Amino acid sequence: MDFDVKDLNLAEKGQLRSQWAEQDMPVLSSIRERFEKERPLAGMRVAACLHVTTETANLMLTLKAGGAEVALCASNPLSTQDDVAAYLAKEAQIPVFAIKGEDNQTYYNHINAVLDLQPQFTMDDGADLVSTLHTTRRELIESVIGGTEETTTGVIRLRSMATQGVLRYPIIAVNNANTKHLFDNRYGTGQSTIDGIIRATNRLLSGSTFVVAGYGWCGRGVAMRARGMGANVIITEVDPIKALEALMDGYWVMPMDEAAQIGDFFVTLTGDIQVIRKEHFAKMKDGAIVANSGHFNVELDLKGLESMATQKRLIRDFVEEYTLSDGRRINVLGEGRLINLASAEGHPSCVMDMSFANQALCVEYLAKQGKTLERKVYDVPAEIDHHIAELKLKKMGIRIDTLTKEQQEYLNSWSLGT
Repeated sequence: MDFDVKDLNLAEKGQLRSQWAEQDMPVLSSIRERFEKERPLAGMRVAACLHVTTETANLMLTLKAGGAEVALCASNPLSTQDDVAAYLAKEAQIPVFAIKGEDNQTYYNHINAVLDLQPQFTMDDGADLVSTLHTTRRELIESVIGGTEETTTGVIRLRSMATQGVLRYPIIAVNNANTKHLFDNRYGTGQSTIDGIIRATNRLLSGSTFVVAGYGWCGRGVAMRARGMGANVIITEVDPIKALEALMDGYWVMPMDEAAQIGDFFVTLTGDIQVIRKEHFAKMKDGAIVANSGHFNVELDLKGLESMATQKRLIRDFVEEYTLSDGRRINVLGEGRLINLASAEGHPSCVMDMSFANQALCVEYLAKQGKTLERKVYDVPAEIDHHIAELKLKKMGIRIDTLTKEQQEYLNSWSLGT
């Protein structure tokens, strides 16, 4: 078996941490138990480009339990947990190509190594796997039945491909499932981003001015957690509806040009490029801390910042200090990459349980229905979304009401009223 990980000697630690994560992933565990019995993915080949974390390990084991042949690479150069990669390669016998801190060339070499599996299904986190398949590995596309995508950034890219008529197979936007973005994006990103910032800096949030760029579900989560820790939160937005919502939620709302002058912490979560640019860095106060929790580091104009700096040094793990000509210092966390995975451990297992349940069930769905679907981006089928929510509540010991026959008739009727 071919693989490329940092150190196989880390496997035992990775196994223990993955088993710890599994304890808080009961929905995925129940799916794995069914997959072991039914083997719905028998003979199928799945290429996955995901953050290589303890939670991802349990997803890979679930797919393998279902009969799939799986290969895994990292979806971000700084998001790999090396002990988990070692565990999957050594103990689970899953080809893994991922090393934390890998350079850009190695990153794409690893993507190509996974594509060498000649997959029938792709599982992506940011759409780099799909874009590589559509550009430099086009000879493999004919055998691909379908794919899944887990991030807002990736869905944006894939919808663009579909609109332009270049997407060659159907993809399910796992990110858009209610049991994914309402929980993973909001509560997962909210907690793990704050965790990453604090681990990297050990700075106090209480009393600070905390700027959140983007008020999507991820931005909502970060803003909520920052305010909960005592920060004064500013939202920057380009969407007037989201800006209005942020204002009604009690946050300050202003352009980045104004926020740059008063912020202590900055976090981007937009899925777009150059959200914080040279003109913004030029206005920041001495000691400003800048991080990104969107999928790619392009949200920050790091080349622009570097051109302004007279000195750059790694002042502590995951903190690069840029000194400007007037002596002001701008601190960039985790090379501008996903800070919740660069300096912390990513989302808590509890929310990834639902996200990865969506991944597993959507691959099963594609194995059954993929050949009948058009070459476009689909939402997760409602029955899968609801099933996962029901399973999650059941595993948490929570019961809810059900509609009576009369209530169902009322909701389905147009003639019944007051």
